[in-house]
Amino acid sequence: MIKTLSKARKQERVKFRIPRSVQDCIPIRRIWADGIFQVGHQFSKTWSFTDINYSIAGKEDKTAMFLDYCDLLNALDSGASAKITLYNRRINKEEFERSVLLPLKEDGLDNYREEFNEMLRAQVTESNNSIVRERYLTISVVKRNIEEARTYFARVGTDLTTKLAALSSVAQELSLNERLRIFRDFFRPADPPATEFDIHQKARRGQHFKDWLCPSSMEFSADHFKIDDRMGRVLYLQDFASYLKDSFVSELCDLDRELMLSIDILPIPTDEAARQLQNTLLGVETNVTNWQRKQNANNNWSAIVPYDMELQRKETKEMLDDLTTRDQRMMFGLVTLVHMAGTKEQLDDDTESLLSVARKHLCQLSTLRWQQRDGLDTVLPYGLRRIEALRTLTTESTAVLVPFRAQEIMQTHGLYYGQNTISRNRIVVDRRQLLNGNSFRLGVSGSGKSMSAKEEIAQIALSTEDDILILDVESEFGHLVEAFGGEVIRISATSDTHINALDMDRAYGDERNPIVSKSEFVLSLFEQLIGSGLVTAKEKSILGRCTEQVYMPYVRNGYKGAVPTLKDFYRLLKMQPEPEAQGLALSSELFITGTLGTFAQPTNVDTKARIIAYDIRELGEQLMPLGMLVTLDAIYNRVIKNWARGHRTWIFCDEFYILFRYEYSANFFYKLWKRIRKYNGLITGMTQNVDELLRSDTARLMLANSEFLIMLNQSATDRDELAKLLNISDTQLGYITNVPAGCGLIRCAGNLVPFTNNFPKDTQLYRLMTTKPDEQLKG
Repeated sequence: MIKTLSKARKQERVKFRIPRSVQDCIPIRRIWADGIFQVGHQFSKTWSFTDINYSIAGKEDKTAMFLDYCDLLNALDSGASAKITLYNRRINKEEFERSVLLPLKEDGLDNYREEFNEMLRAQVTESNNSIVRERYLTISVVKRNIEEARTYFARVGTDLTTKLAALSSVAQELSLNERLRIFRDFFRPADPPATEFDIHQKARRGQHFKDWLCPSSMEFSADHFKIDDRMGRVLYLQDFASYLKDSFVSELCDLDRELMLSIDILPIPTDEAARQLQNTLLGVETNVTNWQRKQNANNNWSAIVPYDMELQRKETKEMLDDLTTRDQRMMFGLVTLVHMAGTKEQLDDDTESLLSVARKHLCQLSTLRWQQRDGLDTVLPYGLRRIEALRTLTTESTAVLVPFRAQEIMQTHGLYYGQNTISRNRIVVDRRQLLNGNSFRLGVSGSGKSMSAKEEIAQIALSTEDDILILDVESEFGHLVEAFGGEVIRISATSDTHINALDMDRAYGDERNPIVSKSEFVLSLFEQLIGSGLVTAKEKSILGRCTEQVYMPYVRNGYKGAVPTLKDFYRLLKMQPEPEAQGLALSSELFITGTLGTFAQPTNVDTKARIIAYDIRELGEQLMPLGMLVTLDAIYNRVIKNWARGHRTWIFCDEFYILFRYEYSANFFYKLWKRIRKYNGLITGMTQNVDELLRSDTARLMLANSEFLIMLNQSATDRDELAKLLNISDTQLGYITNVPAGCGLIRCAGNLVPFTNNFPKDTQLYRLMTTKPDEQLKG
């Protein structure tokens, strides 16, 4: 008998007491405010950890992840036991409605909110979308007192966090409230989300902490148990296959039921394990020698050693070699699983489904007979092991029970971006929580970029009070903006819509003198008219002087009354004595008093609307540089004003590659990409010509500085460029190769998740968002 195992069994042994109440069925003896439990003679603590993209990783990446997971298992302390728990928790209805559904506001747009909410509710009822899979790691150790246990867990927690970080998994120590909530959610899932557990308040009132989490009743039978009106059954993995696939655990947990699977691991010191194997090998060799001696005594000199003896000798040698030369450790493992159902019939059907999954992998799951309570105590993350069904494993054979599958992105209070292709769970992202809210949408024409952007805009408009500014190059967003009460500003040489290029108020500029900021704008404007670098020092002085003179009456009047226009500026230029001023006036005549003077008129649209679409499709090649300058100036200063009053601004730019044809707009967005986070803004660029965009070093830097990317169907050349830039594996590239519209990859804070997003077509929102001509006509 291995000493470590014998010692662990003695420490875990407790005197049996007949439970007199439901509270007695919960084996937690004491709790502390930092989340440490005393269970039996042990102290335990739990960490949650996030999933990683194991199932969709390439072969090399999978191997690297597997080896990193082996390092994590090797780092487990042999003086303690570990329990890895996968918990399929059904989403609470009230929790779902509070965190995901759009609240109604009675502002005339509730019909759109109800349509969007109905789509989200329908998804929860489909597949296993109402199931959230959570992952926990519980460490149990015997210590003399809580201080020693606290010191031990502080050291172990640092090691676990570091090892999981190497796997790109984020570990977080669970507080007392978070740990108790696991058990409350398991025992009382139908209860509405309760207030936070307050250990001090409970103590003052003389209430026991178990009252907060325990169910009303628990009944244990031979092969199942009943908690209130739900049925449950605990199974354990009785026989492992000689060869086990790494998808085994994930397939077991794919059942669309409340389910909890735990893998108990008891590491053995390598020296102790090696001595045990050497003794075993010596015994096997002795048996072989005795057998051969017996055969020789019978004159059977050609006898071959029996297969079972030879196999035992071979496996013992291999395991000893693993421990001494291949950085493996001996571990004892136990896999237990509990699943819940509404009726006994459903429970039996689910059990058969789980047994069939095990049989497919040549394993045997068995029902615990007359041990359902012990099994439940083992599978729940208390930190206990009450079932004697341990199996001897090495590090690699333990690591095959991989608890990872695919990353999930479900941030609280975020926006909905589709469903995870693998898990079918919702993808909810709060771009405000990222390092920066910069975003790109990339995909070929017809891949669903505009549809995706419109869905995001609709959610922002319906669920927040944030401002939304859209640079609409192809006139695709007008119907949506008008439906939500926004303003569409159609800018062209022939349009009756005008924006005054010299619009300015007291809040203009970035915490500077408004006239100084406007002087810089006027210089940029004339550089666009005359040519970059062609405005001389004398001409700059004249322009600065005229800017100050044209705004003087307006400033003296307290920024009230009529704002000066470019026509006023032109008249001042004509009045200047220098010949350079006459040259400047002549150069700008076409765009001020000539046929392209749309920006020399007073503004006649609502530029203070909450949602604005700047439609620049008909600007034309001659007017485009000036139009971009004026429009971007208006957008930037709206951002600054909103920031000054604590308001958030979202900016959407369609056909982003066009903006890089002009030096000013390219530099403007490059600077804005770096600075907008400081001004409480979030910006999104959309383009189908990814290859053209990536030819610009500026655009590459902007992509690298974007925490949120949506990649839809890509052309072959674009795929190759993106794979190099973002380190996308061949397996992941399959999700952006010849896929339907609305499907692709989301990259959020470095995590890559495949997604699909199909919005119901029989809705008003869809008819507002679609860009397909035939469907728009139907709307």
